[in-house]
Amino acid sequence: MIFHPPHPPSTTSIGEFWSEEQYGRQPVANSRNPFVCGVTGKTYATSEMRERYELLARSLGKCMGWRVNEDTPWDKVRLLTDIVNQQIDYIMSTFAIHRLNGIATPANAAYSSSELEFQLRSSGAKALITCVPLLDTALKAAKAVGIAADRIFIIQTAGSSPEKLSYKTLDELIEEGSSLSPLEAPAWTKGQGERQVAFISFSSGTSGLPKGVMISHRNVIANMMQLRWFESVGRRQKGVETQAALGVLPFSHIYGLIVVALSSIYRGDEVVVLPKFELKGLLDCIQRFKVNQLNLVPPIIIQLLRNQALCRKYDLGSVRYVYTGAAPLGTETHEEVLQAFPGWQIGQGYGMTETATVVLSTGENDILVGAAGSLVPSCVAKIIDTDTGRPIAVADHENGGEEKRGELLLQSPSISLGYLNNERATAEAFVWDEDGRWIRTGDVAVVRRSKAGHQHFAIVDRIKELIKVKGHQVAPAELEAHLLAHPFVDDCTVIPVPDERAGEVPKAFVVKSPVAVAEGRSDEEIMQAICKHVEDHKAHYKWLKGGVAFLDVVPKSPSGKILRRVLRDKEREERRTNGPKL
Repeated sequence: MIFHPPHPPSTTSIGEFWSEEQYGRQPVANSRNPFVCGVTGKTYATSEMRERYELLARSLGKCMGWRVNEDTPWDKVRLLTDIVNQQIDYIMSTFAIHRLNGIATPANAAYSSSELEFQLRSSGAKALITCVPLLDTALKAAKAVGIAADRIFIIQTAGSSPEKLSYKTLDELIEEGSSLSPLEAPAWTKGQGERQVAFISFSSGTSGLPKGVMISHRNVIANMMQLRWFESVGRRQKGVETQAALGVLPFSHIYGLIVVALSSIYRGDEVVVLPKFELKGLLDCIQRFKVNQLNLVPPIIIQLLRNQALCRKYDLGSVRYVYTGAAPLGTETHEEVLQAFPGWQIGQGYGMTETATVVLSTGENDILVGAAGSLVPSCVAKIIDTDTGRPIAVADHENGGEEKRGELLLQSPSISLGYLNNERATAEAFVWDEDGRWIRTGDVAVVRRSKAGHQHFAIVDRIKELIKVKGHQVAPAELEAHLLAHPFVDDCTVIPVPDERAGEVPKAFVVKSPVAVAEGRSDEEIMQAICKHVEDHKAHYKWLKGGVAFLDVVPKSPSGKILRRVLRDKEREERRTNGPKL
């Protein structure tokens, strides 16, 4: 396949790019409304969405004292908490921030106040947009970092009554914006879109604590174009011009933000937004809105398979394609979906926050079961031997060559600028050689060929320490640091263990402290205390659902590096021999 998409513009913001057909956007006349609420049916036309973000930008500029071409983008950082009742104004809000030459930093709705405080401090956010269900958490975090009450704004959600609160809602700001003067046009210079940060999205990268990934406007625009033109071949063969796509994944997650929301509206699709995953609500939404493409993660797919009797009560005949990412989908699960839902096709994508987002994708015209997909346009990859550090040749499988595994390295115009205020982590993840700048994925890959002869990459192992829980990232180092603060813990480490519903969950290995031993605490008491310590301070997907085991000593290298792989291998062998512990 040869693709010839337009080049990503370098002097254009994401909102402007989405609005203008000259950049290859699906013509507005042929497009659907960008977003529709899957609960209430509320929606805005493209023209209304444009007007709303322009008016919101005027009001925010006045409230914050921000001017488009004065100060720097770093003086205009705003945090958007992901909405518990995620709704259709989320992306519009980011466009308004960008219209002011500001930066948005999306945060997970499941965050505790301390986790939210960490992101506020790290990003340097000056204001916060949240919703009533999250207000208490947001206020604690905002107070801790000194964000005043008049810099906290509310997105209205179903069932909430923000008019009774002393915080302005986005609808009120938009109304105020209608009486304010138009904003000046951004005075961007050549190449500014490549340099100017649009989003600070937090990721644990290949290791360590969460870090702010600096994603430029051009990074996002490039990936929107890469996905659009990659998928156009398969869609054209299916006779699909525009479609209704499911938006149940949180827009705070890079998958939901770029792949589901932004890329869909660039294609002229409609995203049916659901507040959160709830199986009956999801099935009802598919039936009501005749959804054609489901953007999911493996744990949701497993729920569909485990509840086929319920699924048969709904008309799911509109579904044509299921796209999954955030974690690998096993071959067995893929084949089970095809048997359970014969009219569906299923394909995978692969990416990272640092690659903003998809670098491997599967089109409807070329699916290889068990693989993450082919390289999207303008993306280059190589596989590095993890022992020697040298590039390895990809075997010719058609001639009987053996698969050669290695770490996947990537180049793409979507690859981010690096980590905020963390030069060391940036230098470790983004490496240079004679061929240019590469991102180390920390994932082990092999290359396979589809029946059509196209190369597909399969992710077969992971070098990096990251734990993926329902697509959410959990950094072992973060949990370890938290556990070490408990008086019963002398040393510890955390690894992922398999889980049918979540894909993976964290499991802690703990060395008991002298205090716990001296007090004669039982293993059960210590385990309960440790789990409660995590549950009281961390988002639910970071809880120790894999359990707690006790060690005499945590395995470490001579340099002091925790050897998590030793414990992962031991855990894998025990599960193979004895089965998972219930």
